[in-house]
Amino acid sequence: MNNNILVVDDEKEIRDLLEINLTNEGLNVFKASNGIEALEILVREKIDLLVLDIMMPGMDGLEVCKRVREKYNMPILMLSAKAEDMDRIQGIMTGADDYVCKPFNHLELIVRVRALLRRAYFFNAKMQTEEDIIRIESMIIDKSKHKVTNEEGEEISLTAREFEILYLLATNRGRVFSAEEIFEKVWKEKYFQSNNTVMVHMSRLRDKLENHMEGNKVIHTVWGVGYKIEK
Repeated sequence: MNNNILVVDDEKEIRDLLEINLTNEGLNVFKASNGIEALEILVREKIDLLVLDIMMPGMDGLEVCKRVREKYNMPILMLSAKAEDMDRIQGIMTGADDYVCKPFNHLELIVRVRALLRRAYFFNAKMQTEEDIIRIESMIIDKSKHKVTNEEGEEISLTAREFEILYLLATNRGRVFSAEEIFEKVWKEKYFQSNNTVMVHMSRLRDKLENHMEGNKVIHTVWGVGYKIEK
């Protein structure tokens, strides 16, 4: 079955061009010209990946991303004319999985879309073949449902990358993982010295966990080495 992609951009030319390129790759494409329309489509359709422009009038892409992450776990690829590091970090902090700057190479965008879909598929398939439940203090990780809750049953909404980081640490309790190891295992890409992607995702993940666990720390920092979950 073909994957469903939702393209959200206020520029019709970009929406139409992305539709042509993605459709040529055998993907089903839905289009929205603004954030409100995008959220309405997500309610009606099963979307596997979101291509989301940041700079839109009214509700911008960052706000859309934040609202999507409250309910959904599909990968999000953000588009923006801004290339500064802070804009990348802000996109990641709101829940994006990847980031492409305009003007972009359409072949590169297709490669990134395919990589995100493949990663989501294999990660979900892997979870289904292993033990379903991991408990850490008052936190419950349900791998088959890609879901994390506390003992009160409140769901801790995580992005796909945040879940993968948590799952990696939770299944290797007591082991310290460096930022380089986490990046290469979760992103499946080579790590570069100046890359702060893991730090940004880790900060966001820890805040979410502590907010739902009465401030108790789950992920611990070993200064100068990396991160771990205690045995």
